[in-house]
Amino acid sequence: MAYRRTIDATSYVFTDLRDLLAKATPSRSGDRLAGIAAESAEQMIAARMALADVPLRQFLQEAVIPYEDDEVTRLIVDTHDRSAFAPVAPLTVGAFRDWLLSDAATGETLRKLSRGITPEMAAAVSKLMRNQDLILVAKKCQVTSAFRNTIGLRGRMSARLQPNHPFDDARGITASILDGLMLGSGDACIGINPASDDPAVIGGLLRLLDEIIMRLRIPTQSCVLTHVTTTLGLIEQGVPVDLVFQSIAGTEAANRSFGVDLSLLGQGREAGLSLQRGTVGNNVMYFETGQGSALSANAHHGVDQQTCEARAYAVARAFDPLLVNSVVGFIGPEYLYDGKEIIRAGLEDHFCGKLLGLPLGVDVCYTNHAEADQDDMDNLLTLLAAAGVTFIMGVPGADDIMLNYQSTSFHDALYVRDLFGLKRAPEFDDWLLRTGLVDADFRLSGNTGQLPDFASRLIA
Repeated sequence: MAYRRTIDATSYVFTDLRDLLAKATPSRSGDRLAGIAAESAEQMIAARMALADVPLRQFLQEAVIPYEDDEVTRLIVDTHDRSAFAPVAPLTVGAFRDWLLSDAATGETLRKLSRGITPEMAAAVSKLMRNQDLILVAKKCQVTSAFRNTIGLRGRMSARLQPNHPFDDARGITASILDGLMLGSGDACIGINPASDDPAVIGGLLRLLDEIIMRLRIPTQSCVLTHVTTTLGLIEQGVPVDLVFQSIAGTEAANRSFGVDLSLLGQGREAGLSLQRGTVGNNVMYFETGQGSALSANAHHGVDQQTCEARAYAVARAFDPLLVNSVVGFIGPEYLYDGKEIIRAGLEDHFCGKLLGLPLGVDVCYTNHAEADQDDMDNLLTLLAAAGVTFIMGVPGADDIMLNYQSTSFHDALYVRDLFGLKRAPEFDDWLLRTGLVDADFRLSGNTGQLPDFASRLIA
């Protein structure tokens, strides 16, 4: 179905919904690389005007990737909750934006609506929104998940402690964990990106994390971000696994490039659940995504990268994850060129993920060859904290020496907590209080009297 809009006697025609969504997207390098971006600002505005008039029901009738060609499309269509969709079914995309910004769209209303919204609907309405709109609506959405603590409660923001090491050195990793715990990070999880894919190395890292968490009785969860097949093999060997990790994307072909499909992800979840290691919940999956992953695998089917990213959230949603992380600037300037594009993408991802009912966190990050710097990341971090982001990264010095990119530090988490009065997961905050690392107001106590004993127990 073609879509049309005339501006100042110039008629713009968009061949189908896929083309319309691409042309309506705010400018970014990945869509330009793919040859699907708007050719002018006027064409972009024409596309947005046409998109605003599209009924939300149209997204249930016109798939951006054919149903018969893609299992992610089949997942989206087959699991759509029509009763949840009913309250907004009569609306156009433009009217849906207005409704989301109104007082009628409360947090509870949005929670009930989440399973009725498809990724393409979420992506479409985001393209009509200013940054402040994305922040305001995302702030209304409260999504909680739980394993050994409770993530996503109102007024709280978690942090993943990311102690990566270029040689997977146990002492170096342990030192980074100690640094992060002392500064109040680690309630989302303690998660290592391993340098090696050797199952023996991965198993050793999992045992190290388990020993630290159990010895210090930390109410958090561990994860080594290895391929799901490696994790399945280690579970069979009896290695202690808390969270099952996998990178995912928004098309079947892109997921195939990661070596996964929906069936394999289901096996991973069932294996994680079988261990029964959670104490306050059973959300056992951790997913990471990023705009541009489908394009980088030549698996985007002509769909713009932001819509592909939103489709990845449908994959995540099917497996009830504890954490979903948009690693927003990691893929590089070929997909998000500069700070402005990274900031916009981060706000879009957070909005779409929360609207779809996910515990969405953001790795506020960039690579060193992007036209971005830490001031851009400060801006995005602050905006996301205002929007109620579920979690961020805690990397020593904000410089990941293994993955070689710039992220956020333990001190960055302290900054936004101080600025917005945010707490950590309640169980983790209580643990920090018991250890003397925070005071009665859950601020770092500066009490170094207990630190030598704490450190010696950790590195003994």
